[in-house]
Amino acid sequence: MTNKTESPKAVAVGINHVALEVGNIDEALAFYGRFLHFDVEDKNDTQAFIYFGDQFINFTKNSDRKPDEKRHFGIAVDDKELVRRTLEEMGVTLLGGPFLDFLDPWGNRVEITTYTNIQYTKAVHILHGMGLSHLHKTEQALAELRAKSMAPGNGAGNKKL
Repeated sequence: MTNKTESPKAVAVGINHVALEVGNIDEALAFYGRFLHFDVEDKNDTQAFIYFGDQFINFTKNSDRKPDEKRHFGIAVDDKELVRRTLEEMGVTLLGGPFLDFLDPWGNRVEITTYTNIQYTKAVHILHGMGLSHLHKTEQALAELRAKSMAPGNGAGNKKL
């Protein structure tokens, strides 16, 4: 929000991508590929771009990573419990607390969340293109969106989320 005394500002629309530092590009693709489906759009020895529909993660090589403590990023998935089971089978240590957090082999802290339970919303045509048309927001997520006038029927069309 701006008032008359503030200078104009751009409006943040969303996060296009996150860049993660990893020690080895091929190992990062193999690690994340064990529990997530993604498309590799571009790859070389120093970076790779993995896409989840219209968003991506940029793996960039840095052998001198220090583990994150509080800094993290979240990935919304269709089946959080499947990710939990797969990470446990992989021997990944899950961090304590209310969320499904873990450190990847390079110390990047990752939080896994369920898409249907959160406000973040993919456009219907993007979900369709990803084969995820069956996903619908929970009533709690819709209530949070309604509180911000961002739920279906608030001028955004009546498509089911």
